[in-house]
Amino acid sequence: MVKGPGLYSDIGKKARDLLYKDYQGDHKFTITTYSPTGVAITSSGTKKGEVFLADVNTQLKRNNITTDIKVDTNSNLSTTITVDQPVPGLKAILSFKVPDQRSGKVELQYLHDYAGVCASVGVDANPIVNFSGVLGTNIHSIGADVSFDTKTGNFTKYNAGLSFSNADLIAALTLNDKGDTLNASYYHIVKPLTNTLVGAEVNHSFSSNENTIMVGTQHSLDPLTTVKARVNNLGKASALIQHEWRSKSLFTISGEVDTKAIDKSAKFGLALALKP
Repeated sequence: MVKGPGLYSDIGKKARDLLYKDYQGDHKFTITTYSPTGVAITSSGTKKGEVFLADVNTQLKRNNITTDIKVDTNSNLSTTITVDQPVPGLKAILSFKVPDQRSGKVELQYLHDYAGVCASVGVDANPIVNFSGVLGTNIHSIGADVSFDTKTGNFTKYNAGLSFSNADLIAALTLNDKGDTLNASYYHIVKPLTNTLVGAEVNHSFSSNENTIMVGTQHSLDPLTTVKARVNNLGKASALIQHEWRSKSLFTISGEVDTKAIDKSAKFGLALALKP
C-alpha cells in the first residue's frame, strides 16, 4: 500500500473504477503514436448515436514538465502544463481552453505521509476557488472539498468524506451535493491471483428520500482478458469483456440491458485503444 492518505478525489475511487470504468454505450477508437523525439500523439473518435466526435492530443515531456495540447471537432483548443515535483511532494498544473475565457485555472497538489491538499483558482477577474484536504494515513483518512464563487460570494460545493483501508478492502463514506446525498462504497479484493474483485455503492438522497444501489464484480480469465459485471436496483444490468491483444492495446466490448423492460433493445459499446 502507498504511503499517505492521497487526495480527496481518491476517497472511494477504487469502488468507482470497478463499478463505472470502461462501461460505455458508444463506439470509441483511440490510437497513440510516438515521434523519434518522444512526442506522443493520440487521436480518438467517438460515435454517440448519429454524432461523431473526434480530438487529437499532443503530449510532450521534458524533465519534470509535461505539456498536453488537445484540439477537438468543436474547435476547442485545450492546453495543460504540469510541473511534477518542483519541490518534494508538490505538483503544479496550469490549464486553459480557447475560446473559453473563464477556463483558465492554476492548481497545486501536495502529498504528505499524513495529508493531501489540492487548491485551485480560476485565472479571471472573478474566479472560482477550490480547496480540498485530507488528513490521516493510508489506512484511515478524513477530508473535505469546497468551492467558492468570488463573483456571487456563495459556496458552490461543500462535500466531506472518510475512508478506511486495509490490505484487501476499502470502505468509504461521503456527503455530497451540499449535504443532500450520502454515498457509501465498498471495494474488496477476493482473489489477487485472478484479480477477482467485488464492490458496491449505495446513494441516499435526503431531499427525495430515494436510494440507488449498485453492485459489481471483476475477474481475470487469463493475464490478458478481464470480465466485469454490474447491476443496480433499477434493474439495469451491464457486462463487459476487455482483452489486451498486444502490450497496452485494449479491445473492449460492453452491453447493458434493462431487466424491467426486456422488450427494449440492449445497448452495446465498443472501444479499441492502440498503442505501439
